Amino acid sequence: MQPERDVRVKRAQRSQITWGRVDLDAEVPAEHAVRAIAAVIEQLDLRALYADVRARGETAGAAAIDPTILLGLWIYATSDGVGSGREIARLARLHAAYRWLCGGVEVAYHRLNDFRSDHGDVFDDLVTQILARLMKHDLIELHRVAQDGTRIRASAGAASFRSGDTLERLMLEARAHLAAVTAEATDPALTARRAATMAQVARDRLARLEHALAELPDVAAIKKKRGAKDATPRVSTTDPEARVMKMPDGGFRPAFNIQLATTTDTARAIVGVAVTHRGSDQGQAMPMLEQITARTGVRPTEYLVDGGYPSHDTIDQVTAAGVTLYAPVPAPRVKAGQLPDQPPVDPHLPKPDDSDAVAAWRVRMGTDLAKEIYKQRAATAETVNADAKAHRGMAATALRGLDKVTGGACLFVLTYNILRLITLSA
Repeated sequence: MQPERDVRVKRAQRSQITWGRVDLDAEVPAEHAVRAIAAVIEQLDLRALYADVRARGETAGAAAIDPTILLGLWIYATSDGVGSGREIARLARLHAAYRWLCGGVEVAYHRLNDFRSDHGDVFDDLVTQILARLMKHDLIELHRVAQDGTRIRASAGAASFRSGDTLERLMLEARAHLAAVTAEATDPALTARRAATMAQVARDRLARLEHALAELPDVAAIKKKRGAKDATPRVSTTDPEARVMKMPDGGFRPAFNIQLATTTDTARAIVGVAVTHRGSDQGQAMPMLEQITARTGVRPTEYLVDGGYPSHDTIDQVTAAGVTLYAPVPAPRVKAGQLPDQPPVDPHLPKPDDSDAVAAWRVRMGTDLAKEIYKQRAATAETVNADAKAHRGMAATALRGLDKVTGGACLFVLTYNILRLITLSA
């Protein structure tokens, strides 16, 4: 896709011989994965990225780095399990594939980090573009989709969580500090840059504290609903939108809950992505179904989720949308033999207060066919989550805030689906 004509950027020159007589193009084998990734990226509509470039025509200032280079570096790095801008910048000096992507353009780590933080909405749109290509070539089947959530470590420490009283005190101190820094800016011993940096740091801290206070009612409501023993709400001053969640190892740490929806066919493409700071998966199925429909124009007819997702309301909503839900039926609270003369309880028999949809779900999940279909959930959704954490650097995030963490999740999904497109098209 050709960028706008008057945009002025530093473009990669991969065929040139650079200083020191290094032929970048010859250093990367013809069959190397980085070439396939770059070829896919070049076919995407990247006008939204070029729209942010301020260096145009005869406007004063240096040319910007071509957004295609930055996007290519992040996608290849994600495929390589690298999630740090500093590490990418280092590899861009030392590793042939990263140097080939740069094509002689020097990239600083802070520019890479800013690019990832600032373009989450673009990554989201590019996910939809890749899905459109997969569908155009009949490479994915949306009939049956599985959804699963995975918790990733947030960029906040447990000690950063403070109560409302402490937050109020810290905010008063932050305001006093900002006033002192503002007054100190007139000191001739300070350079303008130093004074501006100090003021910005003070403003950022104050903004985080104000955000943390605004998040307290939400945390308090969750604690009240769960009947937590410690009812005192606490919010992180580092990332106010992070929440303490139970992790796969049984421990409790600040985290975000990433939701992924994956087709159960051989393509195993990710067709939906969302991030929440709720520790529970309940209520996440219907919003994801709506997102899949919006992205692809197709609504799945069968939907597979684990036992944490379906409430009776969710089952009613999904059924009303024309989708058949497959989820395990909870075991009876009182099992046979626990009470005198207690007969065996069949969880797959409808209950008197069940709606038609809930009753049908209970009966359906007791059949051999449903049990066979449901086996596909773990074989698809859980393997994608494992791939994200084990091979794509998604066990933890360096980003802060729901919007930025969502952008990082979209970057992973974009990378994953590009790799699937390359594999399926081979």
